[in-house]
Amino acid sequence: MSATAVGARTFAHRSRDIGGRLVKGFVEAPSETVAVARLHGMGLSPVSVQERIAGTGFDREIEIPLLTKKVKIGDLAGSSRQLATMTAAGLPLLRSITIVGEQTSNPKLAAVLQDVAREVETGSNLSDALAHHPLEIPPIMVSMLRAGETGGFLDTALNSVATTFEKEAKLKATIKSAMTYPIAVLAIALIAVIAMLIFIVPIFKNMFAQFGGQLPLPTEILVVLSDQMWWILPVLLVAFFAASMYYKARKDTEGFRRRVHPLLLRVPIFGPLMGKVAVARFARNLSNMTAAGVPLLRALAVVGQTSGNYVLERASDRVAESVRLGRSMAAPLADEKLFPPMVVQMIAVGEESGAIDDMLAKVADVFDDQVEATANALTSLIEPLLISVLGVVVGGMVVALYLPIFTIASVVH
Repeated sequence: MSATAVGARTFAHRSRDIGGRLVKGFVEAPSETVAVARLHGMGLSPVSVQERIAGTGFDREIEIPLLTKKVKIGDLAGSSRQLATMTAAGLPLLRSITIVGEQTSNPKLAAVLQDVAREVETGSNLSDALAHHPLEIPPIMVSMLRAGETGGFLDTALNSVATTFEKEAKLKATIKSAMTYPIAVLAIALIAVIAMLIFIVPIFKNMFAQFGGQLPLPTEILVVLSDQMWWILPVLLVAFFAASMYYKARKDTEGFRRRVHPLLLRVPIFGPLMGKVAVARFARNLSNMTAAGVPLLRALAVVGQTSGNYVLERASDRVAESVRLGRSMAAPLADEKLFPPMVVQMIAVGEESGAIDDMLAKVADVFDDQVEATANALTSLIEPLLISVLGVVVGGMVVALYLPIFTIASVVH
């Protein structure tokens, strides 16, 4: 029976670990005596144990979606590395999970690890306990740890998970750095245009009204836009939030992914970059999973689910079907435009030599380097382009505002 069964109570505790460090947390038990016994079983020496009444006063947990801290891939990488180090050093798994849960700075991950510790304490495997949190724990981690538990090399599997997530976090950071600059410049340009239409153009409009006469067409367009901003701006804001909500609601549906993801790969400049990211992620995850002992068909299924790209997911399914029929991995990949011939040939060589995981790791390293080089090149290319666009937009508005002044001789009666 789970520790969270009916009749269990939650106790807040302050305890000291084997190194004398003070740790705090919660433990569920039917009584204070059992709570103390469980803390001793975790290798902790209780200093104080007090019952916590959940759902009342300041103990009530309130989660605001926009403010709740999510479990990031970097958090999972750090926690996996710590667990691997402690289990390799001979510490009991339950105690290692408890310590990592106390040390993590992410409250969501801390809550997950506390729940995992309770399940492990009642006899569950680590992978099964983690599988109960699909929103926070990706399936690739569950599959790799399950293979490690089955083969008796859990610490090695934890290290593989940590390496996988560290590489993934680095890849995401590279993409984020390439996208941050253009998004920031476009946002500044939009804010500047809106601010000029709301605050600057009306001042010039009043001045133009004193001149009389017909305004130049660019100036007239700015004046009309400024007059209509009272409804244009709210409509734009509502449209933006409606589009965001629609995207969040539809982004994980098969129909949306089937239509949108192939189009994204065809976007100039950014499409090839997203394709390289997808191939790097596919090769890295499949390499680490097969090296950790996960069966190839299971690994292909998980890699497809966690790819984040519909095209790659379908490609992974076709590869899995080929392997299931006793054929090679490389043959179906040769039909996919997403995979360059070099990748197909390297995978074919890996299959022939029996070192598919090593060859996939080399493919991932190559594409990681290409992603980083492409991202740096994009930043260098986009920077002057965006500055030019910003100058044309804002400068064009300034020129349009001053056109009547340049032609004041023909405007004033």
